[in-house]
Amino acid sequence: MNLITDNWLPVIRASGKLEKVAPWQIAEKDDPIIELNAPRPDFQGALYQFLIGLLQTCFAPVDEEEWLDYWEKLPKEELLHEKFMNMALAYNIDDPVGPNFMQDYEDFEGEELPIEDLIGGALSDNTRHNNRDLFIKRDYIKQISPYWAAIALFNLQITGVLAWGQHRIGMRGNGPVTTIVMPTNDHTVIWKKIWLNVLTEEQSVSVPGNINKKNKEFILPWLTTTRKSHNKKATLPEHGHPLQVYWPMPRRIRLFVEDVETICDICGDKIDRVVRYYKRIKDGVFYKDGWKHPLTPYIRYNKESFPQAVTGSKISFDYRDWSSLTINGYVDDKECACAQIVSVFQAERSRDIGDSGRLWCFAYDADSAQVVRWYEARFPILCTDAARTESIRAWVNELIEAAKYHILALKQALIRAWFNPRKSRTGNDTWSHVVNKKGNIVNNSGKSIPQHLSTLHFIEENFWKDTEPSFFQMLSDVMEMADSRDRPLAIYKRWIEDIRRYSIKTFESEAFSFSAEERSIKRAVSAKKYLFNELWPAKGFLAELNELIDTI
Repeated sequence: MNLITDNWLPVIRASGKLEKVAPWQIAEKDDPIIELNAPRPDFQGALYQFLIGLLQTCFAPVDEEEWLDYWEKLPKEELLHEKFMNMALAYNIDDPVGPNFMQDYEDFEGEELPIEDLIGGALSDNTRHNNRDLFIKRDYIKQISPYWAAIALFNLQITGVLAWGQHRIGMRGNGPVTTIVMPTNDHTVIWKKIWLNVLTEEQSVSVPGNINKKNKEFILPWLTTTRKSHNKKATLPEHGHPLQVYWPMPRRIRLFVEDVETICDICGDKIDRVVRYYKRIKDGVFYKDGWKHPLTPYIRYNKESFPQAVTGSKISFDYRDWSSLTINGYVDDKECACAQIVSVFQAERSRDIGDSGRLWCFAYDADSAQVVRWYEARFPILCTDAARTESIRAWVNELIEAAKYHILALKQALIRAWFNPRKSRTGNDTWSHVVNKKGNIVNNSGKSIPQHLSTLHFIEENFWKDTEPSFFQMLSDVMEMADSRDRPLAIYKRWIEDIRRYSIKTFESEAFSFSAEERSIKRAVSAKKYLFNELWPAKGFLAELNELIDTI
């Protein structure tokens, strides 16, 4: 079974036909492929990265001129087939004597585990014992197609969710954020969606790695004996080719492929070969110090340390992160450099193809070795020239800060409307005074009311989601303004009015839903006065902003 030669890749054609094709068919012109059709959202992200890696490895354009030629006119299918076939032997799944995709080169005696462990993050014996299987439920996936087992393994290796003991973390850390540039039109052919994220050979020069290590095993590490990491022996960029960033192998794993007629628990297809178990052993490749993936944003915490990949636990996947992921904003109060592919798109490709593009970003949120959830979001990129980037970043940060003030005021007002908040010795009543040590909201008697903790979280999530169209419309208007270093006060005013109106409307719809008792209504009326005072404060950042926009 082979990931290059076999028809296993699920796709949707322009006619709506669902089909399985070989990867080299993505450039077909007759009833072209519009989209991939993975059975899970995290596997959809993995398939995109798989195809981007294939093109980057087998078919990278020399320069931007050649890149644009293949954007405007798709390559011949025979050419793509020829290029992919040059690497086909490295993409076997079940060769009994040769190397197998993403699997350890050498057979070994290792811990044998159910295949469900590889699906969307791994489980451990300790996780099962303590009933902490949150994102992945035990015994739900027992048998899968070898093709999906290979993609699950690929996904595990590239996302690198923290494992136990000396099973190494991924090259990009624990659940890295991946950002993929997409055309604005969803019906664009799949070739262009993938091709937008392929660097030219000239651009790849800035990807860390040793370009002199040209042999395939320095690109695809499963083609040779694993570079083991006893005593945390590090694998640095100097030890591998830059293309290895697309094919990292921190885990030493081998799959068991059996001849059994059954149904795949991932896709529901009838299959005659199946993977139920895999085995693993510790001390795989320990990537460290300087590797950078072109699809991931990075933070540099200090001048002495190497940049670190932004992980899913660090961002919110709503418009708060727009500047971080597109124009080098801030994460953890540190400057964040957007992914290299985003910079390339903004600097050249957006203009060349006449499309401002969209950004598809996704990641696992991983708490230590436990996958908590899968995140994904899509943003307009809204390209701008470098001269205006610093000003736009500053304006966006101010407007998002204003939104955060409104959210805090709204939540505090709802707490006042729903409960009698505990008062501190100074007479103040804030969020912290009505949350006990377990994280539950408490009333004056100290009784826990945990259901309303999730309600408040829901209100905050709704705020960001519901105000997103207004935010991006405002941002689009900013981009269309003539070059100016001055704050766009008319746009500031419209934004403040929008989020103020939303906050008041939300309060009025939620505050009176708690109880119809007279005392509850009195609390709600009092809380509304509190909200108005917070939205038109006498001092502080929001007061300064209100005063500023009142001048126009």
